[in-house]
Amino acid sequence: MARPLHKTDQLAPLSSLTSVHPSCGGQLSFCTYPLQKNQDALPPCVFNPRQGTRTQMVNKEPPQHRRSLPAQPGLWDREVSASIGGLQEYYYDLCMEKSQEIKPFILQILQEVDKEIEKGSVGITLNIAGNSRSVSGERVTGEDFWILCRVLKNNSYINGLDVRYNLLSDVGAYYAAKLLQKQQNLIYLNLMFNDIGPEGGELIAKALHKNRTLKHLRMTGNKIENKGGMFFAAMLQINSSLEKLDLGDCDLGMPSVIAFATVLTQNQTIKGLNLNRPILYGEQEESTVHLGHMLKENQCLVELHMCKHDIKNCGMKQLCDALHLNRSLQYLDVSCNKITQDGMKCLADVLKSNTTLEVIDLSFNRMENAGANYLSDALASHNRTLKALSVVSNNIEGKGLVALSQSMKTNPTLSHIYIWGNKFDEATCVAYSDLIHTGRLKSDNTDVEPFVVDGHVYLAEVSNGLKRHYYWTPGYGEACSPSSNAGFSLAPVGQHL
Repeated sequence: MARPLHKTDQLAPLSSLTSVHPSCGGQLSFCTYPLQKNQDALPPCVFNPRQGTRTQMVNKEPPQHRRSLPAQPGLWDREVSASIGGLQEYYYDLCMEKSQEIKPFILQILQEVDKEIEKGSVGITLNIAGNSRSVSGERVTGEDFWILCRVLKNNSYINGLDVRYNLLSDVGAYYAAKLLQKQQNLIYLNLMFNDIGPEGGELIAKALHKNRTLKHLRMTGNKIENKGGMFFAAMLQINSSLEKLDLGDCDLGMPSVIAFATVLTQNQTIKGLNLNRPILYGEQEESTVHLGHMLKENQCLVELHMCKHDIKNCGMKQLCDALHLNRSLQYLDVSCNKITQDGMKCLADVLKSNTTLEVIDLSFNRMENAGANYLSDALASHNRTLKALSVVSNNIEGKGLVALSQSMKTNPTLSHIYIWGNKFDEATCVAYSDLIHTGRLKSDNTDVEPFVVDGHVYLAEVSNGLKRHYYWTPGYGEACSPSSNAGFSLAPVGQHL
């Protein structure tokens, strides 16, 4: 607890350091005191000149851990130390200096990174995801991120930072923007679901105006809204290094979607764009009209996600008209829309002539048997470039599913197919069981597995798909395994999801 200074206090400081702390209105003076014989080092005392009080900082780390760390070096020495390793020590020292709470889980993660650096590893991604089981219940706040950015500012070994599912807010977005301006090695930044709003989105977008190293940014789930989306669209007119941008579930409005479509008719560096689930009003399907026009002009975009755009058959026709002219798109995601058999007929016509599409996600639409038959005819007789197709939960019955399985027998290129959530009959179960047992369809390349009960074949679901780990990572096994994230493996843009 804080107490007033008294004239009987005899501890004379050996040195002092004055700094401005963001959480208070004045300056904080940090003092260190000489050790008495046979005593441990005293925790630093924080003196507030406005109140005339001295507060002893409580360190939650075990005493034996504190004693094992060396004495604090100078600020310049510590920055040099951080650039060549020693991240754990630098983090500890900065927390003590800035009177910030030391988070044990961050110390532990930085210790593991230090070990990797000692082994000579480079291109390390620092993973402090808030949804990781190893840090259950712990979250990085905006103030914690301030310290982390100081630690990483001069480090050349780390080129990726994943802080998804934390509590950075706009405060953390401010420091992320500062990091992007000063860190010249960062190529991957994951800020998904961090309570960042429009103001934070503006700060990050403006920081990217001058950044020339970042390749992949994930802002998924941060409600930057239409205002923040407009700043990111404007950024793409200036930035010439960013290759993949994920703004899914960010509550973008129609104006920002149109702005992205307009900018991408000129931008030649963006290869992957996620605009999932914008907030759209009306029934005119304007987003597909503008994005379709963009696909006619843009010949660099490889991956496009338009999940939950309320696309109907008319909008699908607009996209298909553009795909007849596009020669770059490899991964098209139009899942969770309202496309029926008429839209699938347009897509089947595209597949008869298109030679670039390799992955198509049609999950959670309503193609039914007729739509499945259109696709199977195109795949069996014409298309030889599509590698993966997802028709999960499309109200397809046995005849349509069997038709898709038959197309795989004559199409040697189609290697991945996902069918769970449709209406299986025994003919369907037997057809896909035969594909798997003959080796035509590998078990890792589909989301079903056959089993036999009383002489009858059934299909069970397995955890494979095009993007199973888009929102989360498993508690065990490989987080980015090709079987669970086949879409990103077959049409890669960047090294991360």
